[in-house]
Amino acid sequence: MTAIQTIIPAQDAPAALLRKSEIPDDKDLLRAAAELTRDISVARPGIYWPDMLLSTAVGYAALASAILLEPVWLVVLSGAISVMALYRALLFIHEITHLHKKALPGFRTAWNVLVGIPLLTPSLLYEQVHTIHHSRMRYGTAEDPEYLPLALMKPWSLPVFILVALLAPIGLLVRWAILAPLGALFPAVRKMAWERFSSLSINPAFRRRAPETEEQRRWFAWQQAGASVWALFLLATPFWLGWKPLLVALAITSLVAVFNQLRTLVAHLWENDGERLSVTAQYLDSVNVPGVVAGFWAPVGLRYHATHHLLPSLPYHSLHEAHRRISAHFAEPQATYHGAIHPGMGVLVMKIARSTMRRG
Repeated sequence: MTAIQTIIPAQDAPAALLRKSEIPDDKDLLRAAAELTRDISVARPGIYWPDMLLSTAVGYAALASAILLEPVWLVVLSGAISVMALYRALLFIHEITHLHKKALPGFRTAWNVLVGIPLLTPSLLYEQVHTIHHSRMRYGTAEDPEYLPLALMKPWSLPVFILVALLAPIGLLVRWAILAPLGALFPAVRKMAWERFSSLSINPAFRRRAPETEEQRRWFAWQQAGASVWALFLLATPFWLGWKPLLVALAITSLVAVFNQLRTLVAHLWENDGERLSVTAQYLDSVNVPGVVAGFWAPVGLRYHATHHLLPSLPYHSLHEAHRRISAHFAEPQATYHGAIHPGMGVLVMKIARSTMRRG
């Protein structure tokens, strides 16, 4: 019996023919998930701060080593360490979008100063964008900035989806060093840059709305100014430091972007055809990979991405315990909760690839 069959009456359409939009909510699952995690729902500063600061320090130290050292093997080793550490530090942008603004005072600002602006990825690129992806009315639809039906697309779409991430650092330099200053002078450029190039989205049709409050405008304005000044500074460094520092930094951040794109590729099954989904259907279209190895390519709790869609406000350090509790509560293998658990990245990539091959 499949997970889907457990929530669809036997007399209804066969499970193999069900569309994601036809899956109703499993109310027992939703209720249990909320009740079992109430005592672990508070973000703990003793975990957030050391994790973010240590990841950032290691990432920048390794980046400096990759720039300054000469032996090729040391450059490669330092670069690999920098990629993994900065990748982890950068992914705190996801947590920031879900944190209540009164939780962890100063964390958002510190992260932007230490990570977001130096990596040209301030939190404004994700704040008020990622929450749309969690909307019951918008997830998986044309209005979702973070959804494409990749499993329903042509085979060439997958390698293009991954390889385009290599160009992300160049795109960010253009966004902040060129479009931002031009936008300060020309309202049309400013509007275009905000709508089309101010969000970490994969849906090319997504257009971002203008900030709604004065507080939002101020919060985003200083991030834009900081990112613009830093991007211009980076472009000027070859004149007195030579090209190596900038090229090494671009190579490392390109690999960070590719890692993130690979993680994104297996964060969902990408099987929705644009219709609205129940929360349970969103959960089953999302992915949990509980294995230890997944903690390296999907850090900061993102190996439990499906559980995160059940409990979006749960802090990352609680997701493993939430998964353990909910799994134990629904011990039967056919329970809905187990329908989103997958063995690893390779299996998921092959699943999506086979789906596209059938449409080639």
